[in-house]
Amino acid sequence: MKFWIISLAVSLLSFVIAGVSGIFLVPFLHKIKFGQPIKTEDGPQWHAKKQGTPTMGGFMFIISTVAAALIGYLLYRQTGSIDVTEKSNLHAFYCTLSVIVFSLLFGLIGFIDDYKKVARKHNDGLSAIQKMALQFVFSVGFLFVLSKFGDGSTTIDLGFWETHSLGIFYYILMIPVIIYLTNAVNLTDGVDGLCGSVTFAAMLIFTVCCSILSERELSLFTMALAGGCLGFLIWNFNPAKCFMGDTGSMFLGAAVTGTGLVLHKHLLLLLVAIVYILEALSVVIQVIYFKHTKKKYGEGRRIFKMTPIHHHFEMSGYSEYKIVITFSLAGIIFGVLGIITLLVF
Repeated sequence: MKFWIISLAVSLLSFVIAGVSGIFLVPFLHKIKFGQPIKTEDGPQWHAKKQGTPTMGGFMFIISTVAAALIGYLLYRQTGSIDVTEKSNLHAFYCTLSVIVFSLLFGLIGFIDDYKKVARKHNDGLSAIQKMALQFVFSVGFLFVLSKFGDGSTTIDLGFWETHSLGIFYYILMIPVIIYLTNAVNLTDGVDGLCGSVTFAAMLIFTVCCSILSERELSLFTMALAGGCLGFLIWNFNPAKCFMGDTGSMFLGAAVTGTGLVLHKHLLLLLVAIVYILEALSVVIQVIYFKHTKKKYGEGRRIFKMTPIHHHFEMSGYSEYKIVITFSLAGIIFGVLGIITLLVF
């Protein structure tokens, strides 16, 4: 069986599982009253009407992605005539498995955070220190696994320039990169359909890159996640019937970051993740500027009407649909630039 057929089957299977699971999951979340608490200070006032919308919908694409990717891999083994005992094939398997487990662990952080929020009926879950501690531990574990069973390179590949081996400093540098990017994806989840759409585009770009780099096993995961995001969007497009919650956004954050690091193409990761990066950067800029002006003038001033930056566009009159389309197109454009860097450099 040709690999492209397996890839399409994996994506379609994940789409169906995610879409159909919502038929059962959304009413169940309603029944157990797992609704999202909304703080209007964290978003536009009109978001208050979304109060109580079921959260933890990320389970739809988490379950579909893992199931479809594993089924696809087994099918690939049975029909692809590959020797699973060969070192290069084991390397590819371990790398893909490490991304899946890494994503699940970050999804677990999100689940604990979501559960605390709905249990308390308040928008405060895990503390910042608790989140950072868990993210640090899981990031270290992921990098350790890659160094032992997958990618042992400690260079930074920017396409047009690659550093010398950085040794232990590579891992010290990558830990904050992982934490920043995963939380950046989490911040992107603030408009119906936004995070799912941007990640759908990112996974399609990563699939093309995996094809160029002959990373077939990893491409099964990216195709499965693309299909899962699309299935979830049936329930998440405005007006959302269900939110992915931190359960879903943390899983997606680790999936995007983990895939980029396994491919060991850092410029590519930067370009594919540019929407997430700018979302988080807008918050950083706003906070720094507010504190600086408060100290200097006695009152804090803002550059953006509200952050993350998708809220700035909302406050400027953009509809949620327009924001989703614009941000997703931006992700695709920069993702295509990332593909070009692979072909050129």
